[in-house]
Formats: sequence, C-alpha cells, structure tokens
Amino acid sequence: MPPNGQRGPQRAIPQLDALPRPLYARAESLGAGSWTPRHRHDWVQFSYAISGVLGVHTDQGSFFAPPQWGIWIPAGLEHEVMTSMRAEMRSLYVRREDCPWAPDHCRVLEVTPLARELIKRFCALPANYPEAGGPEQRLVSVLLDQLAELPEVGFSLPLPHHPRLLVLCNELIETPDAEVSVGLWSARLGVSEKTLMRLFQRETGLSFRGWRQRVRLLSSLRVLEDGAHVTRAALSCGYESTSAFIAAFKKLFGATPGELFRHH
Repeated sequence: MPPNGQRGPQRAIPQLDALPRPLYARAESLGAGSWTPRHRHDWVQFSYAISGVLGVHTDQGSFFAPPQWGIWIPAGLEHEVMTSMRAEMRSLYVRREDCPWAPDHCRVLEVTPLARELIKRFCALPANYPEAGGPEQRLVSVLLDQLAELPEVGFSLPLPHHPRLLVLCNELIETPDAEVSVGLWSARLGVSEKTLMRLFQRETGLSFRGWRQRVRLLSSLRVLEDGAHVTRAALSCGYESTSAFIAAFKKLFGATPGELFRHH
C-alpha cells in the first residue's frame, strides 16, 4: 500500500539525460521497503518483479504487481516505486517515439512466458548494444511487439480528488481491516448515502463496495508475501471467512493466494 513512513533503503534513480538506445534495461535486487523519491522522466518505464510485490504510487492512484505482473508507467508521469519485501526487479525504459501505441496512463500488465524470456535475454545485453539490423535490434523489435500485446489486469487503486473523500480513503488504506459502511462515511461527509455512492463512482470509477474490497485484497499481498498463512492474511484485511477471502482474491488476481505465492 502507499508509503506510511516505515521505509527501507532508498533506491538511486539512473542519471540519464537520454536513453542510449530505443530500449534500456535495469536489473535490481531490492531490500525490504526499498523506495524511490517521487520523480518523472522523458521515457516510458515498464517494471516487473520476478519475486516480491511492486508498488507504484501516483497522484491518480496506486498500482500493484505481484510476481510475474508488471507496471507500465507513461513518460512524464510523476511517480514513486516501492517494494514491501525483498524483490528481484526488472525494468525496461522505452523511448516514447518507439512505443506510440502506449496509452498515457499507468497500467498493470500480465507478463506472458514469451515476454518474460525476451526480457531476460535483453537484460543480458550491454546498454550500447549493436543496432543496424543485427540480432540485437531484431530482439528489441520483437520485445516491443510483445509489450504492446500484454493483457491489462485490474490491480490498480484509483484515488478520488474530492479532498474530504480522499481523507476517508487514506484512512481505510492505512487500516484495511476497519469496519466501514456507506452509512458511516456519508454521515462523516454530511451527505446522503445515495449522494456518496454517486460521488464515489464518479471520482474513482468503482463502487464504494468494490473499492473497499480492492483495498483489502491489495493490502493482503504484503502479508502473504511475508509467508503468512492465508487465514492470517484474511483477518488482517477484514475478512472473517477464509473461504470468502480466497474466492474474492481469486476473482481479482486470477489465482488463489497459494497459487500466486507458490515460490515461497
């Protein structure tokens, strides 16, 4: 979840004025709680964690990638990257003119087996790899084609711009197991429940119930990543029923907690 002051080592941001080639790779082994200060750059970034959960936080919302999913960050967007536990991360920087097909918003994408192997191979190349029609250039072309086709998944947490509603959302992010209801929040905002539900849908694109459930499930990633039993993860994010938690988890992430964190 978004930063709460309990941070680990700060990661250095590459000091690049421009990319040496259309595609630039960065492989990192990150300590628990690693983070970058908020920054932006003039190229697109695609990062995924081979192990660990990756989080990208922006003014528009937060985006999370469990192992084998990645986060696409458009050029020029101010963002902060965090990992809650130790992680092996791979990042690709892409010149914006070499991916004109890319949308101008953050996305969480599924890394297919083919894309994963192509990224692995590309990360072994030197930064100034040969161009001019050689095998390296052909690898880059195929990898860019694959990146353009990666399926998008819904691991984002959109944030409202309404100041008072944003305060309530941040409270729930910090305490995902808190008992909250439409009635409680509408009373705190001084509006009717119907008005609150319309406001929430307009500001986040999700229903109140759907957003609250997403907060809880995303918060459980940190607990599961730490090797906790699924029952503990369910309780930590406000679920009293383990079976209900597993069903909701699988619906959002496409896998059960055990399947998603099998590498532990």
